[in-house]
Order: sequence, then C-alpha cells, then structure tokens
Amino acid sequence: MSLVPQKEVDGLLLMDKPGGLTSHDIVYRVRRKLQMKRIGHAGTLDPMATGLLIILVGKATKASQYLMGADKVYEGTLRLGITTNSQDADGEVMETQPVPAFTAAQIEEAMNTFLGDQYQTPPMFSAIKVGGVPLYKLARKGEEIEREPRFIRISKLETLGFESPDLRFRMFCTKGTYVRTFAHDLGRKLGCCGHLCALRRIASGEFSVASAITLDAFEALPIAEAHARLVPVAGSVPMHHL
Repeated sequence: MSLVPQKEVDGLLLMDKPGGLTSHDIVYRVRRKLQMKRIGHAGTLDPMATGLLIILVGKATKASQYLMGADKVYEGTLRLGITTNSQDADGEVMETQPVPAFTAAQIEEAMNTFLGDQYQTPPMFSAIKVGGVPLYKLARKGEEIEREPRFIRISKLETLGFESPDLRFRMFCTKGTYVRTFAHDLGRKLGCCGHLCALRRIASGEFSVASAITLDAFEALPIAEAHARLVPVAGSVPMHHL
C-alpha cells in the first residue's frame, strides 16, 4: 500500500467492527483512509466477532498497553449441543449431543460457577505464541500442546434469553478472557457441550460501542470529518502512558 503524505493526526477511533474481517483488516482500511502508517488497535477481536474495536492513530499508539488492560463487556450466544475445534462457529464440528430441557435456574446455577477470580486455559486456536509460533498454526496442523493457564476475572454474568439450543448472555470480565472458552466450558458444565456462535464487544473501559462508527460509514466520510471522529487521547489516558 502506497501512502501519500497527509496531515498527521492523533487520537482514538471507536470502530464498530463488522463480522468476517480481522482486526488487522480494519487497521489496514483505516490506514488507507487516513493515509497514515502509524495506526494500530487496542485489543483483537476474532473475525466472527463484531463491536467495539479501539483504533489507535498517531501518538495514541503509545497508549496501547493501557487501553488493552481495561475491563471488557461482551454479549454472546452459546449454541448448546455442538462442540467445534475452535470453540466458535468458525471451527469444525467435533461432537454433537442432545440438549436437555434446561430450566432458567439450572442455567443460572451453572453460569454462577464461572464468576470471580480463576485460571482459564487459552484455546489452541489463538494468537498466543509458544516458541515463537502462534498456537493457531499448530492447531491447523492438528497439533495440541499444553498451554499455560491465565488469570482472569469474570465479575458479572447475565442471561439475556434462552431459546434452546441458543443461550444469549452478557459478560463483564478482565482483559485476556476468552469468551469462546467460557462458552465451551459452560456447555460442558451443563453436560451437553456447546460453542460460541455470536460475539459482540459492547464496551472496553470507559468506551462504548454506542459511540462507535461503522467501517463503511467511516470510509465514506470526507477526510476532514474522518479526522473529526478521532477522540483526543489526552483525558482518556493518563499522561505517563503517552
């Protein structure tokens, strides 16, 4: 991609990521729109996922670690009765089981066991590197290796609706929490397996998807209006992170 020098700008762009694109795809298209190279993001979303993706423009890239460390809010859908090798809808079906007629109390009881501080084993289909190799590359070869469990906290879980086999939920959690692993594990806890078939990030720290712009809408803006969409990083991030 050849970038024609343009006005250098700084700030946070709150993007409502569409499904089917990687976080890197979004960064590439924002670079192309703003004609700037110094652009990143504060926390990957899987291709299947939608919702809030914080794009860092210019000097705001220095605040990456601070913004990535913020607590997150997600809304997801667990599809019971089917397990996939990636723990989400993008993977291959590995197992199917009948789904019992669960009561709301049974679901709530199972979900409550996931609240609080805990260690979660990351999925093989993840970008975590072992020996410099991303786990997903090993997973695609059919390999599975031992992964170091990670400390996470799930502070709140809410049931948004259950129409068998789909359970909709909202999760408040710390960074590094794999929602698809939670979905997989909850399916096991309920005794019928499951996978994550939809995921949307609603918030990250103080930022909400309600204030975000879609990729198509952003790309259609005149350049001056695109610049105006940037949230000043000062005031959003402590100065020692800049």
